[in-house]
Amino acid sequence: MEHMTLDTIKKHLQEHFSDGLVMIVGSGLSCAEGLPGMGELAKHLSTELGAGLSAPDIELWNRIQPRLATQGLEAVLLEIAPSATLEAAITASTGALIANREKQVVSEVFNGGKTLRLTRLLAHLLKPRDGLPIITTNYDRLVEIAVEEAGIRADTMFIGRFAASLNERESKLSFCYKATWKKPNIIYHYRQRALICKPHGSLDWYLRNAGPVAYPGELDEVTRLIITPGQNKFRNGYASPFDHHRNKANYLIDKASRFLILGYGFNDNHLETHLIPAIKNGKPTLILSHTLTQNAANLALTYMNVTAIESHTEAGVIGTRLTINKMQQFIPHLEIWDVHKFIDEVLEP
Repeated sequence: MEHMTLDTIKKHLQEHFSDGLVMIVGSGLSCAEGLPGMGELAKHLSTELGAGLSAPDIELWNRIQPRLATQGLEAVLLEIAPSATLEAAITASTGALIANREKQVVSEVFNGGKTLRLTRLLAHLLKPRDGLPIITTNYDRLVEIAVEEAGIRADTMFIGRFAASLNERESKLSFCYKATWKKPNIIYHYRQRALICKPHGSLDWYLRNAGPVAYPGELDEVTRLIITPGQNKFRNGYASPFDHHRNKANYLIDKASRFLILGYGFNDNHLETHLIPAIKNGKPTLILSHTLTQNAANLALTYMNVTAIESHTEAGVIGTRLTINKMQQFIPHLEIWDVHKFIDEVLEP
């Protein structure tokens, strides 16, 4: 097959931004904004974790820690399940690292020194009346911040400010700004909002009185509700609020007409029970990533409906490797795998 012209490629990519789009956001997008990835998290845990652990947990951690640098946190925890107390220590240390880095990024945004990639991208997405679906495996709140910076409300299905409770129906109704009567029905009018599903938890979710609450600040000696990688993820994912967010995400995936996938590596069976079959059944899918994982690359090389974009260098020339129609093509001098550059070159040429 002959390579596509750049104009044809751009038209193909532009046409993807139409009705029925569901966005999947992975850690790659947060890393691009300055948050730690799995490698940095593993280094942080290797350095910081250990003090205060019980003797059995120290013994367990001494089996896990030496393997982090070569295997990565998730791979190790899939082989060696941490105890409940060790998992709590990993969760607390992980949350502290990400929260601290998130604060730095948010301060830049707040002071006008930074515009998040997702904020720019949202201007080019259609906003359905029942909410723009965004599913993210990230703990941080950059999606929520990007949404509000774009002038759209963020709906995480919690209602309230202090110890907010999980209530999807009331949360949706809170975005209603007026109701009109058109005989014989009442019509509710909602502000533009993004419906954000976080099946692995969020930095502002805490455990209180054995139930989930949301509070935007930092709390001492309170358990954060985030699911760490590894074997226990599957068990913990069936507790509230993770189950509600996962079920809603699956519903949105089933309902979707197409997918936009940003910085997600397809290494999470917990999320993909509905996503992978939907892609294999032909739903158009566009993947943007700095580096495609093998799973993501295999999807693009196997299924005609999957288009993937990643960073690539040939003969010292930096550019983009495009996988389209199960074929790979190098585009020199254009780095459209990055959302900022994608917007500049494809959506706002």
